[in-house]
Amino acid sequence: MKPAPFSYVRPQGLQHALEALAADPGAKVLAGGQSLVPLLSMRLAAPTTLVDVNGLPDLDHVRVEDPVDGGAGVRVGALARHADVLASAEARRVQPLLALALAHVAHPTIRNRGTTVGSVVHADAAAEMPMVLCLLDGSVTAASTAGTRTIPATELYAGPLESTLHHDEVALEAFFPALPPDAGLAFEEVARRHGDYALVGVGAVVRVSGARLTSARVGYLAVSDVPTVVDLTTALSEDPATGTLSTEATEATDAAAELALARLDPADDLHASAAYRTRLVRVLTGRVLRAAYADALDRSARDGAGGAS
Repeated sequence: MKPAPFSYVRPQGLQHALEALAADPGAKVLAGGQSLVPLLSMRLAAPTTLVDVNGLPDLDHVRVEDPVDGGAGVRVGALARHADVLASAEARRVQPLLALALAHVAHPTIRNRGTTVGSVVHADAAAEMPMVLCLLDGSVTAASTAGTRTIPATELYAGPLESTLHHDEVALEAFFPALPPDAGLAFEEVARRHGDYALVGVGAVVRVSGARLTSARVGYLAVSDVPTVVDLTTALSEDPATGTLSTEATEATDAAAELALARLDPADDLHASAAYRTRLVRVLTGRVLRAAYADALDRSARDGAGGAS
């Protein structure tokens, strides 16, 4: 199929782009196009104007911020491609979950063109980057002719393929907070083939104090209508006296998975049954929690050894 007719604007400056969006409530922003163009071709989207922002300057950055009042993290510009973020050693050092998740995003050809911010605001609950933003308590900065605003991840997703961006806004960048020094992480997903949309994906960030688990947040993709993060800390005290979680533990992680399922809504579709997705949630929740806890202990040990030297 071919797209429905539309007007095309390629602004050379941000103000021109914002004015074009403000002038047409049916306009859409085109950046990487790896999500939008297929929707156009299938006529599942029919914008009256495409505003192609690829000519805008200074939006292709992948920038690491030093800690300022706890504000360390990675800022990803609207035109930074998935491949740019994946290739950034500094981004990987500051927030390793970005690289872990991006390695599962589609295939190299799509990662070379698709943008990380575009994926975030496309709001597909089966995509990796919206869940990563939510799990890390990140945010998106958006601009319109009325000014700029920062949207926390907790307020960004309104429903399936629906964000709270206004029709006249351009998402300028996404901010992914740094991994805390007392934290570890893990990410796993199951797909029919590597690069396909996940049937279920799960990421975890676990924090420790010594060997005691002090916090466990787990994010889920392809399970509910929006990316969902569940705090599972209360279910993970395998030994109340120590608060530790062994890498072989199953009882505590099984309880955590059941707590998560109470917040999730696995559904049937052409790719998997609700029962299969429920099974994947149980299995992957245990795996990522144990792996993230082990990662936190390993990072703490390395940091301790480095400090001692």
